[in-house]
Amino acid sequence: MELEARLQRLEARLAALEQASRAPSIPPEGTLWALEHLRKNAQPGGEVVFAGQAEVASGTWGWQWGLPVNLLLNRPWTEVAESLAALAHPVRLEILRAVLNGKSSSQALQHLADIGTTGQLYHHLKELQSAGWLKAGKRGSYTVPPERIIPLLVILSAAGGEALATLSET
Repeated sequence: MELEARLQRLEARLAALEQASRAPSIPPEGTLWALEHLRKNAQPGGEVVFAGQAEVASGTWGWQWGLPVNLLLNRPWTEVAESLAALAHPVRLEILRAVLNGKSSSQALQHLADIGTTGQLYHHLKELQSAGWLKAGKRGSYTVPPERIIPLLVILSAAGGEALATLSET
């Protein structure tokens, strides 16, 4: 039963990734251009859209995604609990930030503050890989999959964008 549920989650994630496309490099005119576009074109009941372009150590990545509100409200949210739970630890967030900033080897990650023992580091890396936030590469290196970069940054922005922006101003 659990294997079937995991397979369904993986198939849903794969379908979502296949529908993703690159974000436009030049936004339309106006300060609320995305909201204005949604008002004119959204499905009945509304739609949630997020997009971004990010320059990180692994390259420049653009991504956009949208879902009808009705679909979001009528599907079980428990399906995303594992993915969110993997992000719900300060050390894991620091690992992801470090990888996006170019510290991709397990040796470099071991030197991060508050990382703990090597065993603890590998536990966190395993959790992030299992949830799809990290991919293991050659010789103990890690990357954030390109299709996960913008969603990660959107989650961080939604969870504490104002607090993060305030920190950068001081």
